[in-house]
Amino acid sequence: MKILLVEDQVRIMESVVQGLEAEGIHVDCANNGLAGYELASSQHYDLVISDVMMPRMTGVEMVTRLREEQCPVPILLLTGMGEVEQKIKGLEAGADDYLTKPFEMGELIARVHALVRRSQGAHSRHAILQIADLSLDLQARICKRGDVTIQLTQKEFDLLLYLMRHAGRVVSKKEIAEQVWDIHFDSSTNVIEVYMSYLRNKIDKPFSSSLIHTSFGAGYVLRQPDLES
Repeated sequence: MKILLVEDQVRIMESVVQGLEAEGIHVDCANNGLAGYELASSQHYDLVISDVMMPRMTGVEMVTRLREEQCPVPILLLTGMGEVEQKIKGLEAGADDYLTKPFEMGELIARVHALVRRSQGAHSRHAILQIADLSLDLQARICKRGDVTIQLTQKEFDLLLYLMRHAGRVVSKKEIAEQVWDIHFDSSTNVIEVYMSYLRNKIDKPFSSSLIHTSFGAGYVLRQPDLES
């Protein structure tokens, strides 16, 4: 299990990390909301645990942006005793649960396991991303455009998944290299262009409308056909 913890109070962060790692859970950490959002939107986690009152971006704002981008990761918010309004806003924004501070580590771990179990059960039934007539079944790793099944290699699937999770936003070649290939970007290589060409030949060329677009000098964006300029 891999969890992202977003917490700016060092003492709480260290305590939670210690408790989760004692359960054999891998934990990545971010000490502000913006850093947490960037990690959650670019990497796979089984769960995000986030404080509400965070520098640079609140926990509620982070939840809102992730859900707007159709990021399905379950999110547990940590709230203060008097933050009733923030609890409501967080749940309405798409958070899955909240836990009021101070809390017992045993309760946090129990909620972590419950949320992950619930999420895995839901994903086994509904893990499908959809943009226009393009769909990705994340469990079966099947790509379709309309009723046509498109055969993708593992790396092509991962690249398309990243584009779909960030649909409507331009993603740079550097970002793609680091998040899909997990390498530092080398400006002398054309591997991104090559794989983007592979994807376009399969996803766009056989069909009447294009979904993958180049933003010259900036990167690539996957968007609905009616948003074309």
